[in-house]
Amino acid sequence: MYNILVCDDERDIVNALKIYLNDPEYRILTAYSGREAVETVRREDVHLCLLDIMMPDTDGIRALSMIREISNVPVIFLTAKSELGLNLGADDYITKPFSPLEVTARVRSQLRRYVTLGGRAKEPEISAVGGIELDDRAKAVTCDGEPVSLTPIEYEILKLLITHPGQVFSPREIYGQVWHEAPLGSDNTVAVHIRHLREKLEINPAEPRYLKVVWGQGYKMEDKR
Repeated sequence: MYNILVCDDERDIVNALKIYLNDPEYRILTAYSGREAVETVRREDVHLCLLDIMMPDTDGIRALSMIREISNVPVIFLTAKSELGLNLGADDYITKPFSPLEVTARVRSQLRRYVTLGGRAKEPEISAVGGIELDDRAKAVTCDGEPVSLTPIEYEILKLLITHPGQVFSPREIYGQVWHEAPLGSDNTVAVHIRHLREKLEINPAEPRYLKVVWGQGYKMEDKR
């Protein structure tokens, strides 16, 4: 799944872009100022930014400069002036008003280039949170140094959560990424597998150290004992 940040001070534009980019492969993050966009890039694993140029507080040009100090994520400017675009340092630009087809085409193109050219950091083969360690090369999991036997589905759920520590995934997001199917009636299915993971990984499944629930939102992996 790709995390796409949409930043514009006009909420109608943000909402429209969320509709245009409604795709199971995309997780849409939103910001309404340049400074908020920079903080999101610091906090999240963002793979692409759609960034408005003209914004109060911190405009898109300044925000891009700040983003480039911490990340090489591709940035597509949203601009009403076609003569600006790439001259300001963005990877691409879309001129307002834009069409859904243009938006989706340019987003796919930038994501493809980012991954193909190695811009996206390669995920480590070994991931760990607290006493839980997942070796994706060997497809092995240990807890406090002891091997843990997981089903393929349990392994993929754990892999998703442990490689994104602290990030909350809804049951629909987990189901879509692990089962690769439309997440219809996914909540109970995911909850059952989370319970099984807790039984195998937690000392006290009723008071988990690592596999946390965020009520009304989903699940996350963290080490807060």
